[in-house]
Amino acid sequence: MKQALRSIAGVLVLLISQPLMAEDLLQVYQAAQENDAILRASRAGFAATEQAVPQARSALLPSLGASASTSWTEREFPGSVLADQNFNDHGWNAQLRQSVLNMEAWYSYRSARSSVNAAEHNLAADEQNLIVRTVQAYLNVLRAQDLLDSTSAEEAAVKRQLEQVQQRFEVGLVAITDVLESQAVYDNAVVRRIQADGDHDIFFQSLSTLTGITYEELARLSEELPIVNPSPADEDAWIAEAMQSNLNILAAQEQLAAARRNERARLAGHLPTVDATVTQVSSVTGAPNFFNADTTEQTVYALELNLPLYAGGFTNSRRKEASALKRQAQELLLNQQRTVIRDIRNLYQAVATDVVRVKARFKAIESSRSALEATETGYEVGTRNVVDVLQAQQLLFRSQFDYADSRYNYVLNLLFLKDVAGTLDDADLAELNRFTDSSNPVKRLVSLRQRSGDTSAQ
Repeated sequence: MKQALRSIAGVLVLLISQPLMAEDLLQVYQAAQENDAILRASRAGFAATEQAVPQARSALLPSLGASASTSWTEREFPGSVLADQNFNDHGWNAQLRQSVLNMEAWYSYRSARSSVNAAEHNLAADEQNLIVRTVQAYLNVLRAQDLLDSTSAEEAAVKRQLEQVQQRFEVGLVAITDVLESQAVYDNAVVRRIQADGDHDIFFQSLSTLTGITYEELARLSEELPIVNPSPADEDAWIAEAMQSNLNILAAQEQLAAARRNERARLAGHLPTVDATVTQVSSVTGAPNFFNADTTEQTVYALELNLPLYAGGFTNSRRKEASALKRQAQELLLNQQRTVIRDIRNLYQAVATDVVRVKARFKAIESSRSALEATETGYEVGTRNVVDVLQAQQLLFRSQFDYADSRYNYVLNLLFLKDVAGTLDDADLAELNRFTDSSNPVKRLVSLRQRSGDTSAQ
């Protein structure tokens, strides 16, 4: 038994001592789906808009109303031989009403359905856009880490260079100007690293705002991520797909349909309406009457025709308003279509350019590294000065960051392209998540400082 307890305790200690796995892109997105305030507000707004349909349909469905009353009467006959009369009257009535002909209510109902369809497309657009916002916030953290790595490496390299120059100056091999120039470059490198340090935590916080969760570690983007041209490799095919699938265009089309039906409803405001009614009346009176009956029951079946003749210009004004709103919806749809075409063309070209740029910047790293080695060799033999070396170092570190930055831009532009085309979905995010690497995570700097502070306190 003791041996078993020791084994269990050993396993528990081993599990506790294991580091927590870094969160990947899919896990962050799932948290954003549950906690993003913008998306939750959009869902609540859609739930409110949905109620427009039952509200409009209610004008076409039966309605039932009832009322009751009671009264006390004191009747006197001054100067008459008739006795005073004091009695109570009470009764109730109920009416069932069903619309038989009401074209305004019918078109208003259909307009409400189109408005709800538009709201549903807008909600789907917000859900689709959450993918883009999540990836953008996630990549901003990775981008900030790459910038911090680049500026930290530059600071360390310039510091070593400064120390070497100071040693050379002390033995009279270089002039004081080399020391001053190296010191100036080092000071600027420190400033850039401090700025990158601050941005690092800012982007971690921005991701927490989106998901409601404070992350300590995030998986990096793997170097195995394929950088390929958009598929299909046809700009017009992307435009054709967007015209059919873009959620904002679909919403604008439904809004136009709603505006057209609303205009018909306002035109129908000049038409007669017909209602069928069934009214049940029951009354009890305590007053004397000719028939000596105190209770009356009555059922009335009726058809009511209502013909609007003139309402002070109200109906005609509503018709003009609806007509103007229809024209507005037409122009908004046209603008949305033109905007989508523009965005598809721009993003398609951006992705194609990113593919070439990533390859070129990868080659630029090797070129910059070779140039730095040659410059350092020239400095050692006296053919190059320290400024040349420092510039070559800066070029290498900038090339390394530019390469990483171009990969992030490629991912974002490709997602933007799919978003505008209306084809972006969770499968695209899952595919991208396959190329995240948790073995070398990005760690939140604030957390590292807190841990080091706790360790020193102990």
